[in-house]
Formats: sequence, C-alpha cells, structure tokens
Amino acid sequence: MNAPSRKQEIALTITRVFAAPRSLVFKVWTATEHLARWWGPKDFTVPSITADFREGGTWRSCIRSPEGQDYWAHGTYREIVPASRIVFTFAWEEEDAMDTLITVTFDEVESGTRLTFHQAPFPTVESRDSHMEGWGECMDRLLAYVFAQKEAME
Repeated sequence: MNAPSRKQEIALTITRVFAAPRSLVFKVWTATEHLARWWGPKDFTVPSITADFREGGTWRSCIRSPEGQDYWAHGTYREIVPASRIVFTFAWEEEDAMDTLITVTFDEVESGTRLTFHQAPFPTVESRDSHMEGWGECMDRLLAYVFAQKEAME
C-alpha cells in the first residue's frame, strides 16, 4: 500500500550563470544603490528601496510599472552567508498577500558564478508563473547590471 501523498509545494526556481566573480554577484544583492538598478521586471523603476542587510534586518521596496503603478513589497533577512547565500522573506503589501521565502545561492563555476533563486510557497500555479515572468525579467536586468559593473572594474 502506498503512503498518503503530501500536497506538492508550488515553488519557483530560476538559475542564471554570470561571467563574473561570485563576490561581485553577491555584492549587488547587498546594497540599495545596486538593488535600485536591477530590482523589478523589464522597464520598471525603483523609486524607493531600503535594506538593513543583516540577519534579522528588514527590507522594503517600491517598483513602478511603465504605466506609473506602484507595487510595494517587504521582508526580513533570515540568513546571510557572505558570497554564498541569502535567505529572506517576501510579501507584497496588499490585502491577503502571502509571505514567501526566497533563497538565493551563489556558487563558483568554471565560467563565473551560478546564481540559483528559489521562492516558495505559492498559493497557485498561476501565481507562481506570474512571479516567474517578473523574476525572470529581473534576473535578465541583473545579468546586464553585473556585466556593466564588471566592465567598469576592468
């Protein structure tokens, strides 16, 4: 007889490889002057972002759509392992918003740094897929930003 099945957690995982040192890829996640340059989907701006980057510290951001709509989110840093791992909560500031947990890992690979972004749980597959699109565009912006930072250092 089979054991009772547990409901599968709905999660999002995105992986990107950066042709840049792990320390640089990690650094752009740690300070608001960097986060403001890539946080949010394509064509969004970041009119406000604060971050107390330490375990137990909080963060809050506003991303603005091209149409001028503001979206606020906040969370708390749960774990920070320099150049290796960041774990933080994420919740939109709207009624019935669900808290999710985001884990970002930074691994050295031959070509640079592999970043793995994991967020869970989501209430529905549709919610996850909506976040996949937004975070995917955000990761594309991050790739471009890290490339520009690396070029400026050379």
